[in-house]
Amino acid sequence: MKAEYRFEDIVGKSHELQRVLQQVIIVAPTGSTVLLHGETGTGKELVARAIHRLSSRRERTFVRMNCAAIPSGLLESELFGHEKGAFTGALMQKKGRFELADRGSLFLDEIGDISLELQPKLLRAVQEQEFERLGNARTIQVDVRIIAATHRDLTSMIQEGGFREDLFYRLNVFPIEIPPLRERREDIPLLANYFVSKLSKLMGKSITCIRDEVMQVLVDNPWRGNIRELANFVERAVILTRGHELEIPPTVLRSSANTSAVGPSTLTFEQAEYNVILSALRASSGRLAGSGGAAERLGLKRTTLQNKIRRLGIKKKLSYT
Repeated sequence: MKAEYRFEDIVGKSHELQRVLQQVIIVAPTGSTVLLHGETGTGKELVARAIHRLSSRRERTFVRMNCAAIPSGLLESELFGHEKGAFTGALMQKKGRFELADRGSLFLDEIGDISLELQPKLLRAVQEQEFERLGNARTIQVDVRIIAATHRDLTSMIQEGGFREDLFYRLNVFPIEIPPLRERREDIPLLANYFVSKLSKLMGKSITCIRDEVMQVLVDNPWRGNIRELANFVERAVILTRGHELEIPPTVLRSSANTSAVGPSTLTFEQAEYNVILSALRASSGRLAGSGGAAERLGLKRTTLQNKIRRLGIKKKLSYT
C-alpha cells in the first residue's frame, strides 16, 4: 500500500481487505458510480467515505442516506426534496439529498430497499443528474458522484421482479465486494486492539493488554454481525474491565473452552479451513468454478477461493481424489 494513501478508520492487513483498498485507490479519482456489496456490518460506509476522501470532491459534502431506514412514502422527498405545501405536513421547502450532495458524493446505503415505484425516478437522477422537487415542475440539475451499497443479491431481485435491471447496470459500473469478517480473521486482533484503545480512552480506562486466550476466543468467534458485532462486544468487555487486561464474560470463555475440547474443533481455524476446502476440491474433482464447483459448494466467490488456496498452500498438483 502506498504511503500517500491513508485509511484512518479502516483497520486490517489481510489480503482480502488490501484487495478492496486497492480497488478504492483505482476508482476514487475517476468519479464513476460505485456499487458496494457486502453483509451487514462489514464497513461499507467506511469504504464509501474512503472513496470520497481520495476523490477530487473531497472538499465538498459527503451525504449519506440509509434507504432502509426511511418509510417508503417519505423516501422520494428525502431524495429529491419538496416545496412548501407539496403534501400534508410539508410546512416549508426542503432540499433533498441529491441537492445537498451537489459537487460532492451521495452514499445510498441499502439501495435494494428502494421501492419499484421510485426506481425509475432514481435511475433518471443517477443517469441524467436531474430531477424535480415534489410540488415543483422546475428541473434541477446537479453534479453528484453516486456510491451505492447493499447486502442484497440484486441479480436475484431482478429475476424476481423486485429490482430494475437498467438501474442495476447504471449503479454497477464499478462493483466492489466487501468481505465478511470470517474471511479476514487475521484482521480480528488488529480490530480488537483498535477498539480497545479507542474505547478505553473514551471511558477513561487504561486497558493495555488482551491475553492470548482471550484473543483466541475473539478470533474463533463466527461474528455473524461482522465488525459491528465485534465492536459492540469489545465495548461491553471494556465496560466490564477493571484492570489493565481486557476482561470478557466468563461464560464466553467457558463456552469457547467446551467447544474446543471436543474432537475436530481442537483444530486451529486454518487447519479446519484447509480441510474443508480440500474436501470441496475433492468432491468437485479439483474444479473451482461453475455448477458443482468447489466455490459453489463452499458458498464463496471463485477469486476468494483462489486466494484462500494460495494462502493455505494447497498445491494445484495435489490429487483431489
